[in-house]
Amino acid sequence: MGLSIATNIPIALGIAGYSGSGKTTLVTTLLPALIDRGLTVATLKRSHHGFDIFPADHLVNKLRDAGASEVLIAGATNWALMRNAAEEPNPPLTGLLSQCAGSDLVLIEGFKHQPIPKIEIWRPETGVPLLAPADPYIVAIATTAKRITQLPKESPTPVLDLNDMGAIAGFIMQYCADHTCGTGGRRPR
Repeated sequence: MGLSIATNIPIALGIAGYSGSGKTTLVTTLLPALIDRGLTVATLKRSHHGFDIFPADHLVNKLRDAGASEVLIAGATNWALMRNAAEEPNPPLTGLLSQCAGSDLVLIEGFKHQPIPKIEIWRPETGVPLLAPADPYIVAIATTAKRITQLPKESPTPVLDLNDMGAIAGFIMQYCADHTCGTGGRRPR
């Protein structure tokens, strides 16, 4: 299920769940643990609303308003590419992932119905149903539940303790090792 290194697209792993399940909290907690283990990790977050990263009077907006289809702004320690996506309001996921070609792994949040491998975040106290029984792309479930009765007893889907970041990071490292995570074909440390 991992994406091919030959495409120059890093391994992608979704963090899926309903609103309020703790996806962003999990990603921000996992990032240091994965980086400490030797991975270069990017994140991709879907916003269902338009956004702008610059104030309205910023020169980037002036350039876009003048008709530039893309504006690349570079600073001493970072850069950003703003693309006018009016003609392509929902760019394909592979196109977005190709922008992260310098990373080993991209943790993706907000594309829960895409056919990509995902770790589901599920908290039974929220009252929402589990995604895993209907989604063959769920590779693990991170949960606060002691038991999950919504999965068939013979389900091979690993269940991880949502409060054990070491176990979740370990699962992701093993996932990366199994899918040759790393743009150079190297195995992570």
